[in-house]
Amino acid sequence: MKLFCADLEGVFLPEVWIEVALKVGIEELKLTTRDISDYDILMKKRLSILKKNNLKIQDIQNVISKIDPLEGARETLDWIRERTQIIVLSDTFEEFAMPMMEKLNFPSLLCHNLSIADDGTIKDYNIRIKSQKKEAVKAFKKMNYTVTAFGDSYNDTEMILEADNGFLFNPPKSVLQDFPEIPVTKNYNEVKTMIESFL
Repeated sequence: MKLFCADLEGVFLPEVWIEVALKVGIEELKLTTRDISDYDILMKKRLSILKKNNLKIQDIQNVISKIDPLEGARETLDWIRERTQIIVLSDTFEEFAMPMMEKLNFPSLLCHNLSIADDGTIKDYNIRIKSQKKEAVKAFKKMNYTVTAFGDSYNDTEMILEADNGFLFNPPKSVLQDFPEIPVTKNYNEVKTMIESFL
């Protein structure tokens, strides 16, 4: 049995934090895992910025509710699901993701969650397990799945390298330079071609 694992933001959806940054006018919130490879450092920085600017979960959810999938994303996901199984592995949070999942026709999603105070202040973030994308791929392989993984950022490279097959989707130059051994796709047609080669 073959199983595909994919990242969410930057692959099927715009980067949520960039959209929030544009809406609230805070340049520093534009930083993502494309820029900072250490997720803990990145999230602590984000939470500090939210606290400093008194931004609550409701402010972020208001932005998220207006985010649409990347052009062709839903159709590509549907195309994949007609042919094989796919699990979305993301470093986003349940509190962010649910409004977006409907727009993608509810793919299976594994992600983290947040600790939120009664007033909507995001107090902390809760990682399922360290390197959850890589560990999920390892677990699927133990279940005798042949796993193909793809994503766009530094936090996807571990799962891609752990998988039986893997590729990058439209990554930034820094990721390309640091991981020249990983094949690259630049659009959804190339994703489909790559996936067909593994089916």
